[in-house]
Amino acid sequence: MRFRLLGPLEAENDEGLVEFGGIRQRAALAYLLLHSNQVVSTNQLLGALWVGGDAPTTARKILQNAIWRLRGAIAGPTSDSPAPRLLTRSPGYTVQVQAEQLDLLTFQQRVAAGRAALAGGDPQTARVLLSGALSLWRGPVLADLVEEGICWPEATALQNKRVDVMEDRFDAELACGGHQSILHDLKALVAAEPLRERASRQLMLALYRCGRQAEALSVYGRVREELVGGLGLPPA
Repeated sequence: MRFRLLGPLEAENDEGLVEFGGIRQRAALAYLLLHSNQVVSTNQLLGALWVGGDAPTTARKILQNAIWRLRGAIAGPTSDSPAPRLLTRSPGYTVQVQAEQLDLLTFQQRVAAGRAALAGGDPQTARVLLSGALSLWRGPVLADLVEEGICWPEATALQNKRVDVMEDRFDAELACGGHQSILHDLKALVAAEPLRERASRQLMLALYRCGRQAEALSVYGRVREELVGGLGLPPA
């Protein structure tokens, strides 16, 4: 069984994609996978499934039924060894998975290795690893659940981490002389995140190296205006 969180929630076994039923069941699985290999308390899980404290009196029973159905789905045909497991562990539940069975864990491994390579002066290896990490993303974290009104701080933190990794990858590409190849992506990121100084500096450097000094100065002027107007601070 392989799980994917970096985009719409998906799970796949040896027979193809697995269906997990209604919103509570899918949300319970997603939240446990966000905290994979950790015990999530029943109260914490209930709070994630019914945001705002509007859980019905039958909430615990609904959760128990969802867990029971999830166990049956996860136990489907798979060649993985060891197979993922959904276990009851006081004071709640845990999903045990290997790194290769969950895109989030694979992403984190590749990012750690890529950053280590970058810090060690090997930008060529770093850009391969960081590009590989970013290639796992199929859209916003748990996009299908977000569409149904579920939004957790853990998902927001992951979205922010993705941008941090994009900037790491840009550093690696710039160190390898790849300023031309990342120009489009840099422009898109700075347009979407105008207050990120690091990305703006990377864009200015890429533009300068491409011989587009006037555009680089224009970016600096716009960033300065954004920072002074929005935060009352000039760019560092």
